[in-house]
Amino acid sequence: MVASQYLNASGVYPHLALSAGLGPPRSECGVGAMMAWAGSLWLVTYVSHKSASGVGTGLYIINDKLEIEKHPASYVGTYTNRMVHWESNQLLLGPYAIDADGTVRSIESLLEVRTCSTMRHLRDPANKVYVLGMEGEFYEMDVHTLETTFIADLTVELGVPDHKYAHFKAAYSNFGRVVVANNSYDERDFRGVEAAGRLAEWDGENWTIIERNPFIEVNGRGDFAGTIFAMGWDKRSAILQVFTEADRQWKRYRLPKASHCFDHMWQTEWPRIREVEHERFLMDCHGMFYELSPWAYENHVWGIRPISTHLWAHGDFCAYRGMLVLGSDNASPHGGANHLAGEPQSGLWFGKTDDLWQFGKPSGWGGVWWEDPVEAGQVSDPYLMTGFDKKVLHLSHDDAADVRFTVEVDFLGNGAWKIYDHLTVSGYGYAHHEFPDAYSAHWVRLRVDKSCVATAYFTYT
Repeated sequence: MVASQYLNASGVYPHLALSAGLGPPRSECGVGAMMAWAGSLWLVTYVSHKSASGVGTGLYIINDKLEIEKHPASYVGTYTNRMVHWESNQLLLGPYAIDADGTVRSIESLLEVRTCSTMRHLRDPANKVYVLGMEGEFYEMDVHTLETTFIADLTVELGVPDHKYAHFKAAYSNFGRVVVANNSYDERDFRGVEAAGRLAEWDGENWTIIERNPFIEVNGRGDFAGTIFAMGWDKRSAILQVFTEADRQWKRYRLPKASHCFDHMWQTEWPRIREVEHERFLMDCHGMFYELSPWAYENHVWGIRPISTHLWAHGDFCAYRGMLVLGSDNASPHGGANHLAGEPQSGLWFGKTDDLWQFGKPSGWGGVWWEDPVEAGQVSDPYLMTGFDKKVLHLSHDDAADVRFTVEVDFLGNGAWKIYDHLTVSGYGYAHHEFPDAYSAHWVRLRVDKSCVATAYFTYT
């Protein structure tokens, strides 16, 4: 049977939907990771928390005729890691090592670890890799013997306040550093009484915390472009941290949120940065797809453009035989939390990368300050401005006297900031500014003329 004989519902083939058992326990069936390898599309699905929390997930193979089968080595767990280890010519997917002939070896010591990332080794990349677990377990693994060695508990190394609160999501290594992301976030973090999220790096000996906010993804393109990208958020906006090899520094940018449905550590099901076309990245960040260039010219990033908004929970996406494939987490009873979901199931979407422009039109909201103490002359983070139709800026402060907000734009994207306007807000006041229709620049930032508690928030429609 050829693929054209299967029912195709707007890119979704129902016969390829993945489902888990009804339990007990009844859990999730999210698509955690997938990759084209050895002539097929390989993927792993996940339950909410290790083997005891669900039934029926595992390792699957889809061939070029869009026929699917479950591999005999399947094990129920939570796995979202994938990496090709070129020297040994193996795909490391979940707790499995798959060679070029499709032979699968299980990594027994990792079956009960919620593996979320595999990354290249800093000192012996030909023979070893690092593996990160969601609870902060950090391992070294021999790619030949599959023997693992425990290196560190990152909840301890990075001071994550509550071990049950840990929720590590991604890691990546390059330029002599391993970068890890933990997206712990709930009401405590929103109110500012806790700061459990982490973006941190390790040089092989010491750990350094880059930011105490929830981060969900870290990726780059090796030595090709000299950059590492990490995305996260706080209550103000989505965040993009960029490391540039040229100056060995991190720079923080802010992006709109397309949805508040991603504002909790449990509701961010592995948004990803992936190369799906040659030398081109797609970034799925807080309910919005972006195109992302891997290059940073003059140590500045400006090749970011919003594509579309969506509500899908995408565990992973990749290229397969000329198609873009999106893996989701569609219907999850999640124990007894969702009384209106019966069978845990998730579908796969097949299409072209350019089809993403037919999804929801880019829109969103976010700010550079949210009732934040701001010093006179202090400059905000750059906030994305390009790619949206209508733009409104909301301003307020707590000072009894007038405060002047200076709005600056970077329309070249290289850090050459120009004054757009000065906006005065009366004492204890509020004001808004509507930018002209279709007005745009790559980035916008603000400063104030006196110290105060200020809010600067953008709404793009």
